Amino acid sequence: MGIIDKMRGELVDIIEWVDDSRSTLAWRFPRYNNEIKNGAQLIVREGQQAVFVYRGQLADTFGPGHYELTSENLPIMSTIQGWKHGFNSPFRSEVYFINRRPVTDLRWGTPNPITLRDPDFGMVQVRANGLCVIRIADPAIFLREVIGADSQVNADEIAELLRRVISTAFSDMILETGVGAIDLQGKQVELSDKLREYVQTRVDDEYGLAIESVTMNISLPDEITAAMTRGVARGVEERGFLNNVGDMNRFQQGRAGDAMLAAAQNPGGGTAGDMMGMGVGMAMAGQFANQFNQQQQQAPAGPPPIPAAQTFHVDQNGAAAGPFTIDQLRGVLTPTTLVWSQGMAGWTQAGQVPALAPLFAPTGPPPLPPQTPQAPPTGQ
Repeated sequence: MGIIDKMRGELVDIIEWVDDSRSTLAWRFPRYNNEIKNGAQLIVREGQQAVFVYRGQLADTFGPGHYELTSENLPIMSTIQGWKHGFNSPFRSEVYFINRRPVTDLRWGTPNPITLRDPDFGMVQVRANGLCVIRIADPAIFLREVIGADSQVNADEIAELLRRVISTAFSDMILETGVGAIDLQGKQVELSDKLREYVQTRVDDEYGLAIESVTMNISLPDEITAAMTRGVARGVEERGFLNNVGDMNRFQQGRAGDAMLAAAQNPGGGTAGDMMGMGVGMAMAGQFANQFNQQQQQAPAGPPPIPAAQTFHVDQNGAAAGPFTIDQLRGVLTPTTLVWSQGMAGWTQAGQVPALAPLFAPTGPPPLPPQTPQAPPTGQ
């Protein structure tokens, strides 16, 4: 035996892990030949857990505290290794320190946009990113599924794995909940809690991890964000009109009629962003109208509402617009414009619809009848 080997055999082990970072999740104590002597001192700090591994299997665990390793303190190890001499000779075992503190700086994001179906905009692609706080909840599963034979495991090594899990869970959650694009950003806190539950079910028994929290920031396409901004501005006007008039449906139809008049005066048509802005404004107007109707239902009963006038949908550059009242269509339609109303079999030219006939009738009094010549008066 050399001098170095003799010195190693005489020294008493002090097994501890001093690490002030939160990025290391597991660390193996580097003991010579994995031999631990009788009376070795084990120091486990707060936020740590010591795990003894013998021949690849978890044998004993120790929580925070100071321990002297003897056969009395390691009953499971003593049984497994069959020590008959009470630690008179070193025993071979690997000691891992597990970091039980939360890892708070794990960032995630969707590598590709998620396509969802929106009731107002059709198919919309959204992205999401945020922070995830994780913690090792089950050291045995983490040791078996993540650590393996590695001497050290850092948070970066499992970050990519968790990003894939969170991205897949986010996609599944959005598709299953069916939330539209307009409601996504308003429900981010609620959806973040639901996303944490989706992720937790995929990493607890699989990797021994616990998801403490998930924050989420949802990004919509630029054209939808711009359209929503215009829709909010229209919503402010709608609330003001509601306070003064109290009829959101009339205001919605009036705004749609104004848009149709502008389109008629501009045969070239508006841009896609303008049409989308109009759609957002009408969608938000509908939401305000629903809220107003709910308030009206809770109010004391009054006279029954006046029957609504007949409304028509109009062909506007190949797209259906409306519904509009007959008064809103005055001066806008031509006899060849295609229209449709409830009860009609199909789209029909406006000039052939009896209810719209007054819109094309000539204005002013009818012409005078032709004068018949009179015989000259006879003399007296």
